[in-house]
Amino acid sequence: MTLAPFGRRLLTVTRNDGLGAYRMIWAVDLDGPPDPEPGQFYMLAAERNWGGEDGRPYLPRAFSYARADAGDLAFLLEAIGPGTDRLAGLEPGEGLWATGPLGIGFKPPERGRPLLVGGGIGAAPLLCWRDAIGHDAATLLGFRSGAHAAAAVYFPGALVATDDGSVGRHALVTELLREELDRDPEATIYACGPPPMLEAVRALCAERDVPAQLAMESGMACGFGACMGCVIPTRNGYVRLCVDGPVVDAGDLETAWSH
Repeated sequence: MTLAPFGRRLLTVTRNDGLGAYRMIWAVDLDGPPDPEPGQFYMLAAERNWGGEDGRPYLPRAFSYARADAGDLAFLLEAIGPGTDRLAGLEPGEGLWATGPLGIGFKPPERGRPLLVGGGIGAAPLLCWRDAIGHDAATLLGFRSGAHAAAAVYFPGALVATDDGSVGRHALVTELLREELDRDPEATIYACGPPPMLEAVRALCAERDVPAQLAMESGMACGFGACMGCVIPTRNGYVRLCVDGPVVDAGDLETAWSH
């Protein structure tokens, strides 16, 4: 596990690329560790205009990093609220407060080939994991629409499904997963996405006795275990996703719903 330096630090935004419904924000992190582990995350806040007249946004936002390259960090995000809207509007040269890397990332597979399954913004941590284990890793991606599926450009060779059928298969990504497991029941699954998708992945893997690691999403206020806002139940008691995750073994869960 790569440990975060003490306190937050100010990164400088270098790029803000449009990807359909998403943005890919790049920032240079000169004082952070060069080797965050895929699946770890950062707490982010804009240096300026963080908090309007009503005080929102007033807490940093948790984001798994998508890529780390020679001191540059990339984060995939969608503007859906006050915090993400401000982050999505960052311009080159602006400051980005960051704390991280935090949490526990993915572990190498104990058997078979790795099979990556991403839903929407959950594709982000799978991108750096794919970089780490090899670009030929089989990847399945599910998106709401063609505008969201634009993020698949970073995953050459991935199989894509969309809810509206505008890109790839008109299907759920878990349907693609079922078909892949029919062909290769010895794979190890790595998944990140919304809770309903992760629960479907967990249930399917449990049904077939397939190992799976899930990068779970949850709202976080602190990122280092103090606020207890990201607690989830497991077979061995409650855990905090920010310090005991966000990557957890699917076999430890009764359900992959985080709330």
